[in-house]
Amino acid sequence: MKARARRLALALASALLLAACGKGADKPALPAPKPALWEVTAPDGSSRGWLFGTIHTLPDGTDWRTPKIEKAIAQAGLLVVEVKDLGDSGKLSATFTRLSHTAGLAPLSQRVDPKGRARLAELLAKGHYREADFSAVETWAAALMLAQVSEGGGGENGIDRALIDDFRARPVEELEGIEAQFSIFDRLPEADQRDLLQAVVDDDTMSEADDARLARMWLAGDMKAIAAEGDDGMLADPELKAALLTDRNAVWAERIAALYQTKARPLVAVGAAHMAPPGGLPELLAARGYKVRRVE
Repeated sequence: MKARARRLALALASALLLAACGKGADKPALPAPKPALWEVTAPDGSSRGWLFGTIHTLPDGTDWRTPKIEKAIAQAGLLVVEVKDLGDSGKLSATFTRLSHTAGLAPLSQRVDPKGRARLAELLAKGHYREADFSAVETWAAALMLAQVSEGGGGENGIDRALIDDFRARPVEELEGIEAQFSIFDRLPEADQRDLLQAVVDDDTMSEADDARLARMWLAGDMKAIAAEGDDGMLADPELKAALLTDRNAVWAERIAALYQTKARPLVAVGAAHMAPPGGLPELLAARGYKVRRVE
C-alpha cells in the first residue's frame, strides 16, 4: 500500500485529532497560496456562502491566506467545520478512551500480518509502548495511536484550527463532532480495522518530501491531484471509501444545503478530499440546484 493512500485515509476522519498537541514540520519551499475556494448561491439567489477545502496540518509559518479567502472569512456569519472542539484535549482523550476500549481482544501482534510483527515491535518501542498496553484497545484505535508514532505529525497548523480562532466572536457549528468522527472508525468491520493497522505498521511512512508535496498540492488548489490521492491503496476498498468519504459527503450535503438557505452566509471549511470529484461537495450541491462557482 502506498504511503499517500494511508495518510489520506487516516486524515479523512479523526486520526489527526490525536495529534492536536503535536509540532509542525519545518517550512519547505512552497508556492504562492491559492487553495480551493467556492462561492455557493441558493437556487433562488436569495442567500450565499462558501466552501473551502482545508488541510489538517501545514509546515510552520506557511502563508495560506489570500485576499479572496480573507474576504470570505470577513463576510461569513457562520463557520461550519467537521469538529469544533479541536483544542479540548480532555474531551478528545475521554471520548477516544471510552469508544476504543474493549476487554478480551487478541494480542496486537496477532492483528497484523506475521511479516509486519518486527515493524510493529519497532513502533511500539519508539512510542514507549508495550504490547500489553493494547490488550483492551480496539484495532482502529491502535492504528491511530501508532500512526502518530510513525509519522510524528501534528495539527497545530491546521486550517480548521486557524479558522475557529478567526471566528471566536462568531457562531461555529460542526458537521460531526469528536464522538461522531471516532465512531466512523469504531463502526468499521474488524477486517477493515486491521487493514488500517497493517497500513500503519507497513514500512511506508511519509517522508518530509511527501509532506511537502501534499502541502504544495493543497496550496496550489490542485483538485485533480487531490482526487488522485484516493484512487489506490486503502481507499480503493469500496467499503472504506464509503465509510470515510462518500457516505459522509452525502450526509453533509443535506445539512449544508439547509444552511445555505439561511441568511447566515456560512463558510463551510472541511478537508479538501471532501471537495474532490467524483462525489465531492461542490458536485453534490450543484446537483441540488445550487450555483457553485470556484473563485480561488
